[in-house]
Amino acid sequence: MTNGGLRVDKWLWHARFFKSRSLAQRLLDEGRLRINGNRVTKSHALVSPGDVLTFPKGPDVRVVRVAALGTRRGPASEAVALYEDLAPVQRGRRSKAPPPPAKREPGSGRPTKSERRATDRLKGL
Repeated sequence: MTNGGLRVDKWLWHARFFKSRSLAQRLLDEGRLRINGNRVTKSHALVSPGDVLTFPKGPDVRVVRVAALGTRRGPASEAVALYEDLAPVQRGRRSKAPPPPAKREPGSGRPTKSERRATDRLKGL
């Protein structure tokens, strides 16, 4: 910790948003993180309590407020205390039911398993 702040890549790693600091640095190098609405491209940018971070994580966009600066990458229960989620991820939103199978006219195309068995019974096989 330096001057009341912590490197943003280190904070993202402490808060368990990324498995490694290098993954967090890659996000920053691509310019895909915002601190208080300002785009950040350097991993040495500092965050402090009260800052709002906006960044993509998978198919979702995460918006979190920094609640505390971590001193270590601890268990998940400690990591949750480091931030306040302003736009919680809605689980199940991405899991859609598979589309129903395509309809076809009976007797057209390749026979189904049940049609083939019916044909075999008819032939006496």
